[in-house]
Amino acid sequence: MEMAKRHVGTKRGSGMGNMRTVRGKERTIPRSHTAMLFSASKWTSRLLSRTFKSKEEQVADKNQVEEEMEVERTQSHVLAGSTGQPSSRMGRRTGVPVYVMLPLDTVSADGTITAKHAKALGVGLKALRAAGVEGVMVDIWWGVVERDGPKKYDWSAYKRILQMVKDAGLTMQAVMSFHACGCNVGDQRGVLQPDKQHIPLPTWVLEAMEEDPDLMFTDRWGYRNPECISLFAHDSPTVAGRTPIECYRDFMASFKNALAEELGSTITDISIGCGPCGELRYPSYPEGSGRWRFPGIGEFMCYDRRALVSLANAAKDVGRDEWGSGGPHDAGSYNDWPDNTGFFATSQGSWESEYGNFFLSWYSRELISHGERMVENAFNVFAGSAVHLSIKLAGVHWWYNCRSHAAELAAGYYNTYGRDGYDAIVEMCAKWGVGLNFTCMEMQDHEHPFEAQCGPEGLLRQVRAAAARHSVPLAGENALTRFDSDAYNRILQNAHGGLDNYGIPLPPLASFTFLRLLPELFEGWNLTEFMKFVNRMADGDQVTDKVDTSLEVPNVRMTIDESWLEGDTEELKESSNAAGQRFVLFKFARR
Repeated sequence: MEMAKRHVGTKRGSGMGNMRTVRGKERTIPRSHTAMLFSASKWTSRLLSRTFKSKEEQVADKNQVEEEMEVERTQSHVLAGSTGQPSSRMGRRTGVPVYVMLPLDTVSADGTITAKHAKALGVGLKALRAAGVEGVMVDIWWGVVERDGPKKYDWSAYKRILQMVKDAGLTMQAVMSFHACGCNVGDQRGVLQPDKQHIPLPTWVLEAMEEDPDLMFTDRWGYRNPECISLFAHDSPTVAGRTPIECYRDFMASFKNALAEELGSTITDISIGCGPCGELRYPSYPEGSGRWRFPGIGEFMCYDRRALVSLANAAKDVGRDEWGSGGPHDAGSYNDWPDNTGFFATSQGSWESEYGNFFLSWYSRELISHGERMVENAFNVFAGSAVHLSIKLAGVHWWYNCRSHAAELAAGYYNTYGRDGYDAIVEMCAKWGVGLNFTCMEMQDHEHPFEAQCGPEGLLRQVRAAAARHSVPLAGENALTRFDSDAYNRILQNAHGGLDNYGIPLPPLASFTFLRLLPELFEGWNLTEFMKFVNRMADGDQVTDKVDTSLEVPNVRMTIDESWLEGDTEELKESSNAAGQRFVLFKFARR
């Protein structure tokens, strides 16, 4: 009880602006996170214009911009310890800042960045800054940093990336990635070298899994998933003498110590990885292993030894020992559909029975408890750092329009017809003052197979409404990499407004992160369209049927000799066509 009182603070302000900052052992509410970043729009316009100025003018502009941005940061830190009310100047903007995810393998499994990648990344970051982007999101891989042994941390590659980000005038969202890369939907397209080995967990962790296979999530057929450590093993000291929670805590503490000078300035946000793909969920649909394919319902992942002990104890507590021997026997398999099973069936499915409620309550409760353990550890580690903490939920949108919401149930979200499975998760975020990241921002129901009963629009409305009820800042991401106007317009609509299921206006997003920085972004006119999108996000544009062609955005093309990765030299030239339109040409050429 004393712990709860210590962490539950008084809320100030209203709406999505109530982003709390970690300071000491208390949580105070600085000015609106969105307001803080919306003011960056003036830097955007200057940076776009300076692209076409002389070097002397660019240097003068850069110095002025950096001085004013430092003032802004100082003001934000001062406000974090005061009333948290934004000034009138800060409150004029209504836009949403845009970040861009870097490729998953920006740092390779051996902890290096190749010269080719570094060259391409440097130019890409400069192009993003010129486009008006606020910053980038970077996966900080456990399997990279602690690859050489327990507590042997190597931050050198990430320090190099951080310096490149800083030199480009951008900020960084760091993701504490305690899972393996290459096991999830979209991972194959999210890397620069799809033919290379992806990033596993540290070797010493995999060795611990060999010695104690119950460290892995397990399905009822005996398959053990090596993507991340089972949440049921959180207090088992079998990972080289430490518990998984201790490993995560030590990793974050080392990150803080190594990059302390940049926390709250260049590094503004930290997302806490809580499971597969960094999301708070069970690995119920492991595409990377080949066991699952869309739109399968997935599997309950509760058959490792510790999970079964927990389930048996829960069944004993309610006086039904027979319920504690395992998960539902009629829940089907990874690629079944709801009505092919007895448990998830639309009519008379056992998910609606007393047993179904018992099992699903236990399954989801264990997931939320794991999320809270991760959040509490991160909160304690980053106490005194002016960074924003958040966790991420998965956008399990298939079978959303089915009464049982089968795929969500398997992933650990007890969300069914007539029951809100996300409210308890968001309430936990509100308790600790952390934000929430969610995906599906670009998706529309009609884009998916009718028979899969997909509902990304309704799912997003539900999560946004829960975040609004609890005043939890919600950041958005697109689920799939797209450059078409339909996707951009849908993101704009979701970012700036919309209504919940009762017609109540929803607050804007705290930020949006675009998936992701890959060569396709610079092909054809993709970069020009992206720059227009970023400007519309900053201006609070909710128009969904057309693009404002009056925007002062240069047309940008990137010509690539051979490939994105083969550039050894770079040229930046300005030119114009017969119509007087300005172009910036980034050209890569071999020496």
